[in-house]
Amino acid sequence: MTGSKSPLGEFAGRALKAKRKRFRWKKASYKRRILNLKKKTDPLEGAPQARGIVLEKVGIESKQPNSAIRKAVRLQLSKNGKQITAFIPGDGGLKFIDEHDQVLVEGIGGAMGGAMGDLPGVRWKVIKVNGVSLDSLIYGRAEKPIR
Repeated sequence: MTGSKSPLGEFAGRALKAKRKRFRWKKASYKRRILNLKKKTDPLEGAPQARGIVLEKVGIESKQPNSAIRKAVRLQLSKNGKQITAFIPGDGGLKFIDEHDQVLVEGIGGAMGGAMGDLPGVRWKVIKVNGVSLDSLIYGRAEKPIR
């Protein structure tokens, strides 16, 4: 028997199992999951949504071949003090957000939790401002509370 690197025979089960276990670490998806790399690198720490305070309003230029200035906000998360950039969806959504407002953000829905469309490096979107849905503010169903 030449060339076989796999354990063979009646009592090879344990060795085969151990070998398979070692090979799993070669898979990036397995390694990231077991070592909790998503939670360690993610500013939201694995949570679906997070609250933060608006530091400034920014305009982000869209990637080629589009040409636009997408409205976004820089915010500081309350849970860990990290700063992120979040996109403001909707037509005229920027009017309803001021500095020092409390906003709720969630993932923007890009591939593998990354940026979406022509927004470079923006992975989150604003869904609530001072506890009121941004959608209802844009459509005039609710008014922004004065804090």
